[in-house]
Amino acid sequence: MCWCVLVTNFRVRLLDADTGDLRVVLIPKNIALANGLKGGSRVKVVNDSKYVTAWVVVSEEEGEEVLLSKSVSAALGNPEKIKLNMYSMVPSVDFIKKKLRGIKLSEDEIRSIIKDITSGILSDVEIAAFVAAQTSVGMDVDEMVSLTKAMVETGNVLRFEEPAHDIHSIGGVPGNSKVSIVAVPIIASAGVFIPKTSSRAITSPAGTADTMEGFAPVTFTEEEVLELAKKVKGFIIWGGTLNLAPADDILIRVEHQLKLDPTSQMVASILSKKLSMSVSNLIIDIPTGRGAKVESIEEARNLSSLFVQVGNKLNLSVRCAITYGGQPIGYAIGPALEAREALETLMGNGPMSVKEKAVALAGLVLEVAGVAPRGSGRKVALEIFESGKALQTFLKIVEVMGGNPSVKPEEIPLGRYRVEVKAPIDGYVTGVYNDALSRVAMAAGAPQDKGAGVKLYVKRGHKVKEGQTLLEIYSNSEALLDEALRLVEVLKPITIEGMLLETFPEYL
Repeated sequence: MCWCVLVTNFRVRLLDADTGDLRVVLIPKNIALANGLKGGSRVKVVNDSKYVTAWVVVSEEEGEEVLLSKSVSAALGNPEKIKLNMYSMVPSVDFIKKKLRGIKLSEDEIRSIIKDITSGILSDVEIAAFVAAQTSVGMDVDEMVSLTKAMVETGNVLRFEEPAHDIHSIGGVPGNSKVSIVAVPIIASAGVFIPKTSSRAITSPAGTADTMEGFAPVTFTEEEVLELAKKVKGFIIWGGTLNLAPADDILIRVEHQLKLDPTSQMVASILSKKLSMSVSNLIIDIPTGRGAKVESIEEARNLSSLFVQVGNKLNLSVRCAITYGGQPIGYAIGPALEAREALETLMGNGPMSVKEKAVALAGLVLEVAGVAPRGSGRKVALEIFESGKALQTFLKIVEVMGGNPSVKPEEIPLGRYRVEVKAPIDGYVTGVYNDALSRVAMAAGAPQDKGAGVKLYVKRGHKVKEGQTLLEIYSNSEALLDEALRLVEVLKPITIEGMLLETFPEYL
């Protein structure tokens, strides 16, 4: 990285504007002119030994003070004076251009890109170009290995006193967040250590951390996580405060804005977070079916092969489970609804699909951990589940994490407002659509509103009568509930044979 040093100490004050996470330095035009600074320049803002990268905005007014956005000021310890270094060359930008041309990147080049993403040196436009390059050109296995390693290197790595195991789903199916809440205590009951970290949902109705928050706090420091590991064999927490592969969170934000999810970035994202938690054995759940992120068995097998190859080169044992993802898992979609259904399942009253998937995934972990002989993992996991040990272990996890171990499903609050959607005709359910149901649940306020979501009453193949309830929508906002109901009319998330879908033109 090259920059020219500006030795002048500038007096600073806080910028009276909300710039969110965007790091901005507002510079009077006389200071900008005297130092060769232009709007859009990137600068290194220095306060003693602390520094951050920020973007220059030039004011039309003259003055003697530089204004810092709240995010810049806080990162530097709220200084009274700063120095500025102006970047004159950013090699990682050239590496991104190289990838856009279809040229393979070296490990050092990928490391440079990830380091500059983490440091805030690259703009969202440049990061978007890197994501686009991965989408259009792709990466080979060696590049994915380098990308994963670089993402691990830029953050913390937690180390435990015993081998760590984990399960992770690639997502794309509503209702899936509750599966880990059932599987983790099964695994922990067998004496296998599973320190599960999860992200919060951004483009889905619930992430595992969102759902677990219905039972206990999920935000912990590194020291607190290490203490949890001494008290229980498993836990489910949010990884956002642990600085695990921090470049991943930045890349995910840009991916969601672009609605892109390149395979290479997905593989690196998942594996880097697991390596940062010192996981040695990992089960990857790949839901497959119409409306899932992966729609065909062949595509799922190819993705499985990639995970295994990259994992092997990183000394991480990976086994993939291709599971059914053609419709939601269970009947609940949304944090509180899924928390209720997870607890009901552990109590023996939940949907068969949630129980079976959790038991199957837990069984695979028990096999790779050497607790269950090969081919008998599901049987061992089922015995633990049916004995009630998994429920007792879960309640202990809840207690250790600061929640109420006596909680009952009906005590988990749902949205104050609800509306039922009923069958317009008699017939058999022919379609239950993942994306449409996710959009309805999110329109109702999930995952930000923990009580919002959708409760299904039917699945594909069920016979229904006219007027029978197909689904319920919950929300804490009447306006959002109305919007969700409007989406149901447009998207038709559940269809029945013979059902009129729309007319054209609407009126004659």
